[in-house]
Amino acid sequence: MQPTIISPRLRERIASNNLLSALKPEDLAIVAPSLQEWEGDAGARLYQPGDEVRFVYFPCGPSLVSFVVELEDGLTVETALIGREGAVGGIVSQGRLPAFARSEVQFPGPFLRLSTADLEEFETRSPSLRHLFARYADCMLAQVFQSVACNAVHTIEQRTVKWLLAAIDRTGDHDVPLTQEQLAAMMGVGRSYVSRVIQTLKRRHLLETRRGGVRVRDLDRLEALSCGCNDALRRHFDQVLAGVYPTLEESSAQKAEAGGKRPGSRMKA
Repeated sequence: MQPTIISPRLRERIASNNLLSALKPEDLAIVAPSLQEWEGDAGARLYQPGDEVRFVYFPCGPSLVSFVVELEDGLTVETALIGREGAVGGIVSQGRLPAFARSEVQFPGPFLRLSTADLEEFETRSPSLRHLFARYADCMLAQVFQSVACNAVHTIEQRTVKWLLAAIDRTGDHDVPLTQEQLAAMMGVGRSYVSRVIQTLKRRHLLETRRGGVRVRDLDRLEALSCGCNDALRRHFDQVLAGVYPTLEESSAQKAEAGGKRPGSRMKA
């Protein structure tokens, strides 16, 4: 059997998604020829509720996607944030099933995608591939559980800080290109509540506002205000899929290699 030849460009993309990087060499050889490159712009919607899920999307590098549920009264709430640690789409579904929530690109960037039909076939050929993605589905479900608990009991300040920290961990960038209106929509609260939190953090010199987003100035002090939900999720990932959940240092190094902004650190920016 001829060995699978993976181009340097594709190998670089695969290396910037931790879930794909965790594949065994023999499983990567099965999957790689069917991976397609795709660019996601900010605000692009991968799926709307009811859409047929035809592709699994793997965010690469700084790309981020949110799962958002829209309620009957028009309010929206984010239930999961997916970055380089995972995938969006029918990761364990059998057949092309309809999407339940809206999946929307929050941070633009590169993706790899794979048709759900191909993935289903590959999983029948490789138990280890099927098991890896099943374990990832468990981790994603854990994130939804944690999000439900966080939204129910933690303050708007804690939830805002949690989101900022989750974004920075995945991208390695202290600049978070989200408006207060977008952040409020994801948390299901009025913009005025988020605005008050941002202004409080700004007065304490933890962040500064910029056109179209915020920049975190003191990551250590910001972490002290967090509710700990990100840490709980990271611990679960480490138990179920060791090495897949991104660290800030890993994301920063990958960003620096790609010629991005200067690496971040868990020190004052």
